[in-house]
Amino acid sequence: MRVRKAVFPAAGLGTRFLPATKAQPKEMLPLVDKPIIQYVIEEAVAAGITNIIIVTGRGKNAIEDHFDVSYELEKLLEERGKTELLEEVRAISSMINVSYVRQGVALGLGHAVLMAKDLVGDEPFAVMLGDDIIDSPTPCMKQMVDVFERHKGPVVAVHQVPRDEISAYGVIDGVPEGESGRVYRLRDLVEKPRAEDAPSDLAIIGRYILTPDVFEALEKTPRDGGGEIQLTNGLRALKDRRPMYGYCFEGVRHDAGNKLGFLKATVQFALKRQDLGGPFREYLKSLKL
Repeated sequence: MRVRKAVFPAAGLGTRFLPATKAQPKEMLPLVDKPIIQYVIEEAVAAGITNIIIVTGRGKNAIEDHFDVSYELEKLLEERGKTELLEEVRAISSMINVSYVRQGVALGLGHAVLMAKDLVGDEPFAVMLGDDIIDSPTPCMKQMVDVFERHKGPVVAVHQVPRDEISAYGVIDGVPEGESGRVYRLRDLVEKPRAEDAPSDLAIIGRYILTPDVFEALEKTPRDGGGEIQLTNGLRALKDRRPMYGYCFEGVRHDAGNKLGFLKATVQFALKRQDLGGPFREYLKSLKL
């Protein structure tokens, strides 16, 4: 079946970006002039996904407002003849069908995915995290959809990371599959191992294509030491029942979940802009670093 739906977990408190996120969702922090969440949803649209399910929590109303129609703003832009801005604003509210489900208490990524069970239904679906902004000519999710359609099994995006950072990620143990050198058949997945215990340096990044049997696995997944249901642990329960794959995507990954990564992403996306790239590059050259 075709991947038509994507789940976007957005119920976290964004504590690493306080005080900016005290009253503003982390997902709405702007990279240049677009919020983080919009980059990810545009990637979903480019991959052929038609419905996105945003898992929200308290204080996330700004996300719903962003993807809703703003009649007052549209009327103002139309009256002032700002046609390009008007088209851009209208495109946001019409780019994809958006549904929302509330996660009362943030109990881990696995729990957030489980909250979307009824809206996903009995079909394969994507999970996309806003902390990872992936810049690539072919959208990362489109690459993964192609892998899913070829191999007919769940796919997790993986990325090579330094060993001294591996304990912050879920990590795969896999064997190469096919001739591309980018697809691995999974033997195991480990959540945040110590560097010396990690089965590889291939970390799981915030893009997944999952099958609906993951919901049953998550319902049976015990909570970890922090009281959370981890998606990685739920996927481990599936690995012996069906083939699963890791995919080392083509593209540049920006970790927008921490301040330094967010700043780096801002610089990179600003430099790529036709209207800003030239002047911004000259400004950077003028700095006495």
